[in-house]
Amino acid sequence: MLNKCIRNKTFVISSIVLLPILIIAAIGPWIIPYDPLEIHPDLVLKSSLPGHPLGTDEFGRDIMSRMIIGIRPSLTVALGSTALAFTIGLLLGIVSGYFRGFAEKTIMRAVDIILCFPPILLALMVVGFWGAGVKNMILIIGIVYAPHFARIAYSSTLQIKQQEYVESELSLGASHSRVLFGCILPNIMSPLIIQISLTIAAAILLESGLSFLGLGVVPPEPSWGQMIGQSRGYISLNPMYAVWPSLCLGITILAVNLLGDSLRDILDPKLNRS
Repeated sequence: MLNKCIRNKTFVISSIVLLPILIIAAIGPWIIPYDPLEIHPDLVLKSSLPGHPLGTDEFGRDIMSRMIIGIRPSLTVALGSTALAFTIGLLLGIVSGYFRGFAEKTIMRAVDIILCFPPILLALMVVGFWGAGVKNMILIIGIVYAPHFARIAYSSTLQIKQQEYVESELSLGASHSRVLFGCILPNIMSPLIIQISLTIAAAILLESGLSFLGLGVVPPEPSWGQMIGQSRGYISLNPMYAVWPSLCLGITILAVNLLGDSLRDILDPKLNRS
């Protein structure tokens, strides 16, 4: 497995891009040059100047410091919501695929209903009732993307349940929990791992979209999407104010998507092109 990862160029390149982002997110508060909330009225909307290589925003706050701190809420929401979506979707999917009957019909119809709504529209509806904030976004985005994991877990469970070794376990009197978590779960993890990487990228984009609209991270705490939204009215005065967070957001999402694509090639031998 490790050798396949190392030989896959896409995996290596995307990992090289994502690793510094994760490190900066972890140690951000200790490496920022300025307080990201400190206002400097005499340095408003500067594109670049000594000590502020990326310039300042409409309140004279250092853009570099705010971008470094802004990584945290985006990654926190993305990782937290993906973990929640994975847990909920996995449990719903394997239960409906294994027990079938009433559980299958009820769960999968509920999943189909949620999938009918575009994620951003559903998230906007729920945020309107629950309010903004990191904790609410983790819960909202986790629920929005849980059906994707549920469908994958459901279809994979249906296939694995028909295998001879699963039927052998059942004929020997193995408990349902042993069959579910000992036989089925290890054999359906590959597509779920791929979906995890895709969901992280989608969650980052959705969080940024909500923050862009002012419904995500609550100011003055910075996030990349919020910074892009705030920079709209000042593009003519300082265009780089919008460019820097947009560039970082785009690179991060691209790297996560490429990582998911490479994991698909590594974990699925039918698609392995490396």
